[in-house]
Amino acid sequence: MVIVALSSSLPGGRNLFSSLPSTPPPPYPAAAVSATPPPPIPIPKYPPPRKSQTPPPPAPPNPGLKYHRHTKYHKPVTRGGVIASDGADRSVIIGESGVSYLLPGAPFEFQFSYSETPKAKPLAIREPAFLPFAPPTMPRPWTGKAPLKSKTKKKKKIPLFDSFNPPPPGTKGVKRVEMPGPFPIRQFPKEGKTREEILGEPLKKWEIQMLVKPMASHNRQVNLGRDGLTHNMLELIHSHWKRRRVCKIRCLGVPTVDMNNVCHHIEEKTGGKIIHQVGGIVYLFRGRNYNYSTRPQYPVMLWKPAAPVYPKLIQDAPGGLTKAEADELRMKGKTLLPICKLAKNGVYTSLVKDVRDAFEGSILVKINCKGLDPSDYKKLGAKLKDLVPCVLLSFDDEQILMWRGKDWKSRYPLPPPAFTPSKAGITGNSENSGETDDNQSKHDGDNVVNTSQKMLSLWNRAIESSKALLLDEFNLGPDALLEKVEEFEAVSQALEHSHPAFTMPSENDAEGSTANFEDSYSGDGLPTEEEEEEDEDEEDYVDHHDDEDDDLYDAVDTSAQPGSLPIDMIVKKLKQRPLE
Repeated sequence: MVIVALSSSLPGGRNLFSSLPSTPPPPYPAAAVSATPPPPIPIPKYPPPRKSQTPPPPAPPNPGLKYHRHTKYHKPVTRGGVIASDGADRSVIIGESGVSYLLPGAPFEFQFSYSETPKAKPLAIREPAFLPFAPPTMPRPWTGKAPLKSKTKKKKKIPLFDSFNPPPPGTKGVKRVEMPGPFPIRQFPKEGKTREEILGEPLKKWEIQMLVKPMASHNRQVNLGRDGLTHNMLELIHSHWKRRRVCKIRCLGVPTVDMNNVCHHIEEKTGGKIIHQVGGIVYLFRGRNYNYSTRPQYPVMLWKPAAPVYPKLIQDAPGGLTKAEADELRMKGKTLLPICKLAKNGVYTSLVKDVRDAFEGSILVKINCKGLDPSDYKKLGAKLKDLVPCVLLSFDDEQILMWRGKDWKSRYPLPPPAFTPSKAGITGNSENSGETDDNQSKHDGDNVVNTSQKMLSLWNRAIESSKALLLDEFNLGPDALLEKVEEFEAVSQALEHSHPAFTMPSENDAEGSTANFEDSYSGDGLPTEEEEEEDEDEEDYVDHHDDEDDDLYDAVDTSAQPGSLPIDMIVKKLKQRPLE
């Protein structure tokens, strides 16, 4: 209402908001673009840095790290022997044991791995031949600690303790150093140079139990993995021996296939004695007269050398086969069930025996290696090729396929004989009348058993399917019979592919090893408390029965006629009683 009133009051009745003007106003002249105002303080301009005319020389690269192991460096090895030397008796050698390093004064040729070196001769090397040790120009050997810098600390006398000179009891700031021993009564430690002198007299069973039992559940141990016994482990074992008389070594993975080889190299390189072994766990004794200060000191490898090139494990036509025959066996192996599945970082101590048992019933054997590193199951195949022995066919689908070869021979002297009832002294009698045959009188010392035709057919079927075994010898002792049963059980499991899978040891291994150790030594002159109580109870039981009359234990004739017992008479009277 207000707007209408205002519009009506304007002169001429014009409406200022009716429409826009018909002609737009003339545009204003374009304003000139104004320049950016200068800053209040001018920006300083510095001259460019002058380049030094004499640049510093670059640091010399380490020749051992110049070539990476994944590069294409390839140098064929035509013959064995020394391939590099610096003229100071420091040389790199290639032989039957692979690449080894010879240093002046060394007791043996050093290698990166002593137990996991292939037996085949290398074909080429993947890096230049350099020694992976520190140069001999170092002012002092590397002991794991930095040298003292200040002059006052250099003059300070630091006491050194060893096994023959342990620190006094109660000394603060000094770690425990184990004294030599154990020693019999009236015997004391003495310095030894040879391995026999350091080991001393053989340990007795109670001494072994005393040393091993506290270490069974202890987590202070040396872990031995896929590389086996490496060179730097030697110094690590001696550092364990400084604090304990026994070093616990736990082996996992590929080296456990051949534990005898691992134990041999451990004893040979360290000079100790293996006193107990449970699966992949080894207890290494240092010796009665061991002294840490006079131990053999080896230089430490600063890097892992690149593995040389070895011949291929898988060939197109291996073991005297043609390529067509080998391909046919590989096709058959694709449908074959594996005898076991290997777990990663497991203990494979029984793998060789399982493969040999499986070859008794099949010419091909396959092992499932799902989840394992390719280098691991290839190393496993190389070990099985030498230990079983067998012929490797393929590593396809993470599985090891093996053929037993043309020269394979059964471990058993004769195959299971054909089933002959007359030879076994078994005669069939369908009437089951209990009468024996006329030929029974001719067998003076033979045991002839009558059975039905159905039972004979069942026995025959079981023997043909390798579920039963016919023994040639009848007069076998308990031990020989148990051995036959165990061999036949292993063969039958291999035929049915019913082997259990290998699993990685769990935390209960320590408890299991302790139990096995106590069981193995509790019966050898060291009875436990429970066994002593059982023996006492048995003695009391025998004495108690000796005092009684033997007539009490005479057999009682219980052949009573039905209905002649007193209880039968009571039941009969109750049945005749009328119901109310």
